[in-house]
Amino acid sequence: MKDLSETSQADRRGWMSLMAKAPAEALLTAFDAVDLAQEFTWLRAPETGGVMLRGRAGATGAAFNLGEMTVTRCALKLADGRVGHAVVQGRDRRKAEVAALCDALMQGAEAGAVRAQVLDPLEAAAGEKARARAAKAAATKVDFFTMVRGEG
Repeated sequence: MKDLSETSQADRRGWMSLMAKAPAEALLTAFDAVDLAQEFTWLRAPETGGVMLRGRAGATGAAFNLGEMTVTRCALKLADGRVGHAVVQGRDRRKAEVAALCDALMQGAEAGAVRAQVLDPLEAAAGEKARARAAKAAATKVDFFTMVRGEG
């Protein structure tokens, strides 16, 4: 079993972010296609609440309260002691459970299977969505330039 000190914090932050941002149906479909179900006990059963979003004008100004967002969070412990956490946008308890389970599994021998069967397809879909969004924005790009007027 990997200790969290062995698992890069940046790597963990990456997979947690990927699962939190993924559409629930994509995460659940990918997870259900793989036989990775595990027995676990709840440390914190899925609960829904709100968080305050903060922003900065121009990314440098003083922080201000932008608004609230509904989130669901949970924490679970596998039989071998690995702990998984999840915080996902919205009220989807099952998505939070699967994300926490994947987090715990990524800390052990199942990490390769979870990466290949769940995380890589989610990452590919997110990349394709970003490329499509960038292509749509590029289609509306206007290039401004100055022409020499010949008045001289």
